[in-house]
Amino acid sequence: MLDPNHPIAKLAREDGRYQVDAYAFVFDALNHAHTVMELGGASPVDETIDAPELPPTDEADEEGAEPVERHVTGQELCAAIRNHALDQYGYMAKCVFNSWGIHKTGDFGNIVFNLIEIGQMRKTEHDRREDFDDVFDFDRELVEQFTITLPE
Repeated sequence: MLDPNHPIAKLAREDGRYQVDAYAFVFDALNHAHTVMELGGASPVDETIDAPELPPTDEADEEGAEPVERHVTGQELCAAIRNHALDQYGYMAKCVFNSWGIHKTGDFGNIVFNLIEIGQMRKTEHDRREDFDDVFDFDRELVEQFTITLPE
């Protein structure tokens, strides 16, 4: 359970659209994007966004002068969200999202940009909230195309 005084818990209460679990899931999906799907190239981070709770990176650009982070685009994060949701919740993924207040991929854009606004995530100058709009259809990709894969 997240401390009620944590900035993300406060954000979820003040914004009111999404449950705090939705915010936590976005972080889990971002981790899934990096570790399981191996998404995200090195990209300079917009220095106007301060994210004190993010771990510092040891990577540097090709010239070794400027720190960079592994960055996923809105579309890549949505792919990771879809994959991670199916792994975690299976056929119930859409129901879980709906219970958190999420009904379309654009809602994940709202969550990400809320997190950016309070300094819990970072963005590049090219990232836009609209990058998350209509990336995939929940009914088609979480329900209709759902299949159970049995181990061999």
